[in-house]
Amino acid sequence: MAFVSIVVPLYNEEDNVVRLYQELVSVAQTNSLDCEFVFVDDGSSDATVSRLLEVAAGDTRVMLVCFRRNFGQTAAMAAGFDHASGEYIVTLDGDLQNDPNEIPKLLEQLDKGYDLAAGWRKDRKDKMISRKIPSMLANSLISRTTNVKLHDYGCTLKAMKSEVAKSLNLYGEMHRFIPALAAEVGVKMVEVPVRHRPRLFGKSKYGISRTFRVLLDLLTVKFFLGFSTRPLHMFGMFGFLTGGAGVVLSFILTWQRLFMGVPMGNRPMLMLAVMLVLIGVQFVCFGLLAEILVRTYHESQNKKTYAVREIMRPSAQGPTELKKAV
Repeated sequence: MAFVSIVVPLYNEEDNVVRLYQELVSVAQTNSLDCEFVFVDDGSSDATVSRLLEVAAGDTRVMLVCFRRNFGQTAAMAAGFDHASGEYIVTLDGDLQNDPNEIPKLLEQLDKGYDLAAGWRKDRKDKMISRKIPSMLANSLISRTTNVKLHDYGCTLKAMKSEVAKSLNLYGEMHRFIPALAAEVGVKMVEVPVRHRPRLFGKSKYGISRTFRVLLDLLTVKFFLGFSTRPLHMFGMFGFLTGGAGVVLSFILTWQRLFMGVPMGNRPMLMLAVMLVLIGVQFVCFGLLAEILVRTYHESQNKKTYAVREIMRPSAQGPTELKKAV
């Protein structure tokens, strides 16, 4: 069995982290996994870090990456990938809704030759209106838009080969689009039904408002999947549509003025409609150009989307500091 890195983003999970660690240890022992646990604390304001260090004292398999502030789950995932040293990387949420006992099932798929095994919460234990219905609509839209057909893009429980995880450049809230981003480089992927559990402690960090962020992120993903190397095709399409409409409209107005005697100076609604179309196109273009600038800024200078305060390994004598931010 390959060496496995289990990456877990944490944010205010003081009531869950002890049981989560114990379940991960149990799964590793039961299945004889050669593994490490990479916990990424995303700026928790509760006792998440102290409780984890206490329960994991002496376990050299544990690495805890602590952010200076809350950067979001995508940044936490990216930090976990950067610090993971395993040949296989597994990701799961820290709220205990992902069952760690499903990890071996996903790893089996990697041993069979797949590059990425994505979890599918087939029997999801969440509220219907606020969570399940928006999720089903989002999954359908993402599948149609990216042409990567999955039932559950929102399931954090995934297993992938290290080269796949480390090749991903994650920004914003792109962690839910990992399968689509991985598909861009031609990975062999499989979706596996996994057990989902109701949340016992704490509260969800997501609300229905995230649906709008998903739609905006989907626009970015679609652009980079389809037009990142040929943006002129996209902008040219808008140009032909708007320019063609303008030419046709100009021909009609010219015909009306020359042959029908219709005055042009008293048609303000026409000018307003043209202005609104142009402004809409400009906003879309500026948004996509801004995404390009952000990626260029980060990748050309190898900048991260997070800032690490310190990295520690717990020990019986107290947490051992591996790296301190300067």
